[in-house]
Amino acid sequence: MSHQSGGCCDGSAPMRYPRGEFRVGASDVLLGHVAGGTPFWMTTDQFTYWSHTHLTVDVVPGRGSGFSLEAPEGVRFLLRSHLLTDEELCRPDSQPPLPNGAAP
Repeated sequence: MSHQSGGCCDGSAPMRYPRGEFRVGASDVLLGHVAGGTPFWMTTDQFTYWSHTHLTVDVVPGRGSGFSLEAPEGVRFLLRSHLLTDEELCRPDSQPPLPNGAAP
Protein backbone atom coordinates (compact mmCIF):
# COMPACT_ATOMS: atom_id res chain seq x y z
CA MET A 1 0.00 0.00 0.00
CA SER A 2 1.05 3.61 -0.43
CA HIS A 3 0.70 6.51 1.99
CA GLN A 4 1.56 10.14 1.44
CA SER A 5 3.85 11.20 4.27
CA GLY A 6 2.99 14.40 6.06
CA GLY A 7 6.54 15.55 6.59
CA CYS A 8 8.92 15.13 9.52
CA CYS A 9 11.97 12.93 8.99
CA ASP A 10 10.89 11.63 5.56
CA GLY A 11 9.91 14.97 4.08
CA SER A 12 6.72 14.65 2.08
CA ALA A 13 7.50 11.52 0.12
CA PRO A 14 4.96 8.89 -0.92
CA MET A 15 5.80 5.80 1.13
CA ARG A 16 5.25 2.14 0.14
CA TYR A 17 4.58 -0.58 2.70
CA PRO A 18 3.56 -4.22 2.51
CA ARG A 19 -0.23 -4.38 2.84
CA GLY A 20 -1.24 -4.63 6.47
CA GLU A 21 2.04 -3.25 7.85
CA PHE A 22 0.90 0.38 7.96
CA ARG A 23 -2.28 1.03 9.84
CA VAL A 24 -4.62 3.64 8.37
CA GLY A 25 -7.21 5.34 10.53
CA ALA A 26 -10.19 7.67 10.41
CA SER A 27 -7.87 10.59 9.58
CA ASP A 28 -6.65 8.86 6.37
CA VAL A 29 -8.56 8.96 3.07
CA LEU A 30 -8.24 6.55 0.16
CA LEU A 31 -7.41 8.63 -2.93
CA GLY A 32 -7.42 5.73 -5.35
CA HIS A 33 -5.11 3.02 -6.62
CA VAL A 34 -1.75 3.14 -8.36
CA ALA A 35 -0.06 0.50 -10.56
CA GLY A 36 -1.22 -3.02 -9.84
CA GLY A 37 -4.21 -1.96 -7.76
CA THR A 38 -2.09 -0.64 -4.88
CA PRO A 39 -4.21 1.56 -2.57
CA PHE A 40 -2.94 5.13 -2.10
CA TRP A 41 -3.81 6.80 1.21
CA MET A 42 -3.27 10.33 2.51
CA THR A 43 -4.14 12.06 5.78
CA THR A 44 -7.17 14.35 5.71
CA ASP A 45 -4.94 17.36 6.49
CA GLN A 46 -2.67 16.56 3.53
CA PHE A 47 -5.70 15.96 1.30
CA THR A 48 -7.07 19.40 2.20
CA TYR A 49 -3.67 20.96 1.41
CA TRP A 50 -3.38 19.16 -1.97
CA SER A 51 -7.10 19.36 -2.91
CA HIS A 52 -6.53 21.97 -5.64
CA THR A 53 -3.94 19.85 -7.48
CA HIS A 54 -3.69 16.79 -9.71
CA LEU A 55 -1.22 14.34 -8.17
CA THR A 56 0.97 11.83 -10.00
CA VAL A 57 3.14 9.28 -8.20
CA ASP A 58 6.41 8.83 -10.07
CA VAL A 59 9.53 6.69 -9.57
CA VAL A 60 12.92 8.36 -10.05
CA PRO A 61 16.54 7.33 -9.47
CA GLY A 62 17.87 8.19 -6.03
CA ARG A 63 17.80 7.12 -2.44
CA GLY A 64 14.34 6.68 -0.94
CA SER A 65 13.40 6.67 2.69
CA GLY A 66 14.65 3.93 4.98
CA PHE A 67 11.02 3.19 5.91
CA SER A 68 9.68 2.69 2.38
CA LEU A 69 9.90 -0.52 0.31
CA GLU A 70 11.92 1.02 -2.52
CA ALA A 71 14.81 2.12 -0.25
CA PRO A 72 17.22 -0.71 -1.22
CA GLU A 73 16.33 -0.52 -4.95
CA GLY A 74 18.17 2.72 -5.81
CA VAL A 75 14.93 4.55 -6.61
CA ARG A 76 12.50 6.71 -4.71
CA PHE A 77 8.89 7.72 -5.11
CA LEU A 78 8.15 11.30 -5.98
CA LEU A 79 4.84 13.15 -5.96
CA ARG A 80 4.37 15.45 -8.95
CA SER A 81 1.54 17.95 -9.03
CA HIS A 82 -0.11 20.59 -11.16
CA LEU A 83 -3.00 22.91 -10.39
CA LEU A 84 -6.45 21.72 -11.33
CA THR A 85 -8.43 23.63 -13.95
CA ASP A 86 -11.65 25.41 -12.95
CA GLU A 87 -13.62 22.54 -14.54
CA GLU A 88 -11.69 19.92 -12.56
CA LEU A 89 -12.18 21.86 -9.31
CA CYS A 90 -15.97 21.65 -9.74
CA ARG A 91 -16.07 17.85 -10.04
CA PRO A 92 -15.35 16.81 -6.44
CA ASP A 93 -18.57 18.42 -5.15
CA SER A 94 -20.65 16.03 -7.25
CA GLN A 95 -18.79 12.91 -6.12
CA PRO A 96 -19.28 10.90 -2.92
CA PRO A 97 -16.80 11.46 -0.08
CA LEU A 98 -13.58 9.47 -0.15
CA PRO A 99 -13.47 6.31 1.98
CA ASN A 100 -11.41 6.61 5.16
CA GLY A 101 -9.50 4.18 7.33
CA ALA A 102 -12.38 3.90 9.79
CA ALA A 103 -14.50 2.11 7.18
CA PRO A 104 -14.70 -1.68 7.65
